[in-house]
Amino acid sequence: MIENIADIPSTNGALLARLGRGETVAEGHWLLADRQSAGRGRAGRVWSDGYGNFMGSTVVQLHASDPLPQTLALVAGLVVHESLIEATGGIAGLMLKWPNDVLVGDAKLAGILLERQGEAVVVGIGINLAHAPDVSGRNTASLASLGMTVSRDAFAATLATRFADALVRWHLGEWPVLRTQWLARALRTGTLVSVKDKDHGEIIGAFSGIDDDGVALLRLADGAVRAIHAGDIEMVGSHASGS
Repeated sequence: MIENIADIPSTNGALLARLGRGETVAEGHWLLADRQSAGRGRAGRVWSDGYGNFMGSTVVQLHASDPLPQTLALVAGLVVHESLIEATGGIAGLMLKWPNDVLVGDAKLAGILLERQGEAVVVGIGINLAHAPDVSGRNTASLASLGMTVSRDAFAATLATRFADALVRWHLGEWPVLRTQWLARALRTGTLVSVKDKDHGEIIGAFSGIDDDGVALLRLADGAVRAIHAGDIEMVGSHASGS
């Protein structure tokens, strides 16, 4: 079911509030907004809306037999990537960046925010279909800026179907297969990246994929491999342009 609201502070916030009140939000239910007045991304960043963009959230109910909840961000990214390819027929330079961004070259096209409430996870997805927000220090892109026109409602139907299929596979323990599919669409292994670590400052290394739990791996200059459990990976230097 796709529920649409014309104007709302945040689709994630609304679903979290419903769960907090003890309401049942079934898997497969999506809350979409034409506009968000308080949309946000990771680390509390403001992610402004744009009419015609996709702004929506859904709920995943957790079970004891499920893979680690943190892997849902990667599964959602994979679904967004596949949905964009289906909706457009193909986008040159489209790739996944750990943990939750979809890029075209070095420009952000979509982002994902996961927030947990008890034994449920709210998955929020924002995709620049019609407009790209102006974000200080970050390159952004929209499908429209790439010369592609995609209806929000048509895209929502595609995304909801693909997410439901992927979620069934995730619940059934197919994370290893989904992980392999994510890696095939991610930054190339060896791409020079940096990440801000709260304890060690900026770390620079070569992207070396993700481990079995979805944790990012960086190979440092001395050959050591560092596991990155939190933070945003950014491409460095010439790699940032996709060259």
